[in-house]
Amino acid sequence: MTDLSTTIAGVRFPSCFMNAAGALCVTREELVALGQSGSGAIVTKSMTVEPRQGNPEPRYYGFPGGSINSMGLPNLGYKAYAELIPDLKRFGKPVIASVAGLCEDDFPIIAAVINAAQPDLIEVNLSCPNIPGKPQIGYDPETSERVIKRVRSLITVPMGLKLPPYFDPAHHEVMGKVIGRHGVDFLNMINSVGNGLVVDPEREAVVIKPKGGFGGLGGRIIKPVALANVRAFYKLFQGKIPIIGTGGVVDGMDAFEHVLCGASAVQIGTVLVEEGLGSFDRLNNELTAVLARKGYRSLAECLGTVREL
Repeated sequence: MTDLSTTIAGVRFPSCFMNAAGALCVTREELVALGQSGSGAIVTKSMTVEPRQGNPEPRYYGFPGGSINSMGLPNLGYKAYAELIPDLKRFGKPVIASVAGLCEDDFPIIAAVINAAQPDLIEVNLSCPNIPGKPQIGYDPETSERVIKRVRSLITVPMGLKLPPYFDPAHHEVMGKVIGRHGVDFLNMINSVGNGLVVDPEREAVVIKPKGGFGGLGGRIIKPVALANVRAFYKLFQGKIPIIGTGGVVDGMDAFEHVLCGASAVQIGTVLVEEGLGSFDRLNNELTAVLARKGYRSLAECLGTVREL
C-alpha cells in the first residue's frame, strides 16, 4: 500500500497535494469546496488588512505550458478569514492561513488575529509580486528579517515562509542565514516567477491588463526554477526544515521530482485553475502509481534522494 500522507512541523497531512494560496481559495465557498475535495489541506488566499478587489481584468491567462497572472491580492481581508478558520477545521485536514501585507506594519496586525483563530499552520508570504509599485519583501534580506522577527513572537502555531524564486546561490545563502536565525518551521517555494510578459501575436497585444501586461509566470514552464530552489534550501538546511514545493506540478511525475529534490508536500496553482478540483484525485492516483512502480511505499523513502552526477 502506497502512503501519500506527509508530516510538516508536526502536523499530519492526509495527502501531500494541496492548493497554492491564490488558486480557488478566496471565498468561503471556494475554501469549503477545497475541504470537500481530495486536497490534503485547505490553504487560504494570502490575506491583507483590508478586503481587496485586486487588479483590473483580464488578470489571468493560461497558455500552453503555463500561465501568467497579475491578480493584485483579491481577498476578503484578514478578519473574514479569522472567522472562517474554525469552521474550515471540520474537514479533518490541516488549514494553512497565508498572511500577506502591503507594508511591514500589516504583518504583525494580521498575524496576531489569525494566530488567535488557530489555523494548523501559518504561511507568511514574503513574495507578493503583483501589487503595482510594491517590491517583493523576499528579495530584500533586511526587510525580510524585520518582518520575520516581528511576527515570530506573535505566532504560536507552526510558522512558515512563502518565498519568491531566487536565481543565484548567493541569494539562497543570504536568505538561508536569515531563516536559520528565527526558528522558521517550514518553507514554501516558489511563488510565481515575477515580471514575465506573454504576447498574443494575432492580436498584437499583451494578454493581461495590469502593469502593462507584466505578471507572474506559473505552470510547467517554471518547474526547473522551483526544483532548483527546493533543492538548494533542502541542502542548506540538510533536510531539517520541511519544504512545500510549489511550481510546475501538472502531473504525478512532476510531484515526484519535487519530492526527490526535497519537498515534503507540493502545492498546485495553474493546473488547479485550469482543471478544477478533480485535479487532486488525478494527481493522487498518478503519484501513487509512480511510487508503486518504483517500489516506494511512502514519500519519506525517496524524500531528498535525487542523485547528483
